[in-house]
Amino acid sequence: MSDNLSIWSLIVNAGLVVQAVMLILFLASAVSWWVIAQRFLFFHSAQHQYNEFEAEFWSGIDLAQLYREGNTKLENGKDVGGAETLFRAGFKEFSRLRQQMGGDSEAVMKGSQRAMRVALSREQDRADRSLGFLATVGSTSPYIGLFGTVWGIMNAFRGLANVQQATLAVVAPGISEALIATAMGLFAAIPAVIAYNRYSSVSDRLVNSYETFAEEFSSILHRQAHSARPEGEL
Repeated sequence: MSDNLSIWSLIVNAGLVVQAVMLILFLASAVSWWVIAQRFLFFHSAQHQYNEFEAEFWSGIDLAQLYREGNTKLENGKDVGGAETLFRAGFKEFSRLRQQMGGDSEAVMKGSQRAMRVALSREQDRADRSLGFLATVGSTSPYIGLFGTVWGIMNAFRGLANVQQATLAVVAPGISEALIATAMGLFAAIPAVIAYNRYSSVSDRLVNSYETFAEEFSSILHRQAHSARPEGEL
């Protein structure tokens, strides 16, 4: 490949519009790869936290003791999220309302379930964070690249008006730099689409696990609410 048709030479010598398109696509690709890496670490950590907490929850530990262990984690600066957040929200509200309302079991349960729904909504927001950006990059990058390609080819053919003899050597650099924009658009879009589909599936499974836990925990609280005394209090 000659120096005039090297990738770097074509990018440097491209028109301002095509260069702007390439810059946008490069930044979109760089940010999307950062999001992909960040989401990978988040979901790996979230799944590990869920498995660890669920094992401890079903080990038969006293609920009040489990809540206090969560307080200790927070005091030590450790991250508490996922199912444990739902547990802490529900158990805290359950204990507070049980002390205030006494025998009004229905009001206690409604308050606890409402607290867990709010916590679940926040956890779902955490799981879905930045996925919209990946979807945007995946859906728009090919069109942005196509715009750069059309603009570059248009300029290449306009340049033919200034030459007496049209040859492939005359239009090849302009067409080549235009096609680079398309390639960059696909390079930005393909990983973003794959990551979005993958992480959306992982997010749905994780949130479904949280919902299942919330239902199971609600059943435990329901039994406690209709008993003489809760299993544990704060």
